[in-house]
Amino acid sequence: MTELPFTKLHGAENDFIISWADQSPQTDWPEIARRICARTTGIGADGWMLAWKESGGLRTRLFNSDGSEAEISGNGTRCAAAFALVQGVGEAPIVTISTMAGSKKLRLIEQQGHRFLFEMDMGTPQTEELRTTLHLAGRDWDATTLNVGNPQCAIFVNPLPADWRIAAAEAEGHPRFPKRSNVSMVKVLDRHTIEAVFYERGAGETRSSGTGSTGAATAAILRGDVESPVEIRTPAGSLSLRWEESVFLMGPAEVIGEGKYYLDGRE
Repeated sequence: MTELPFTKLHGAENDFIISWADQSPQTDWPEIARRICARTTGIGADGWMLAWKESGGLRTRLFNSDGSEAEISGNGTRCAAAFALVQGVGEAPIVTISTMAGSKKLRLIEQQGHRFLFEMDMGTPQTEELRTTLHLAGRDWDATTLNVGNPQCAIFVNPLPADWRIAAAEAEGHPRFPKRSNVSMVKVLDRHTIEAVFYERGAGETRSSGTGSTGAATAAILRGDVESPVEIRTPAGSLSLRWEESVFLMGPAEVIGEGKYYLDGRE
């Protein structure tokens, strides 16, 4: 029987399981991710993250709930920063998390018990197509494609249609995106506020997304619909983006609990 120690955390209801790499089996990580992230037979999470200690923080690899590997998760990265501080790795206020999309520095703004508020530099977004049309669910949709560490497709809607999940699932695997894409449906409310819902590559519908919120807000700014600062209203609450410094201020990351998962299927 193989025990896999884990800690579960969430950032704005986007939840992740984190395990130390040296305490994890060294083979078939995608399959372990699928098993441990399963909502009914595993622990249940949007992704599984492996962590290694590094000077000032952690090096990480993130696997989506379907076993595919992700370059980065905004919410996952701040969960990793909270995990680092709880584990005594790094020293507040600055925590460094190395991801497959590069090294990210997070600054601790506030801590209350196991709830952490971080300010995170998301880096410079790379715009691919500012305005493009995607044919999804039988009709055309107005979209912006960009990369904020991972691929993003922001689709602008008003109002949010009932079949948005069907369209988002088609967009995720659209031939235009050979590595698949994260998808956000974006509604502009005013010059500083948008609403967004998310369909994440490898995880499906999520109530929140750090990189998805960054992509949605950045796309709205570049299209001239909003200006900094931008509030992103999600089903899990509001996030905010300051464009001037490429800094993304996100809501609390919270450590839920710790335990062991038995890889023969028993918890």
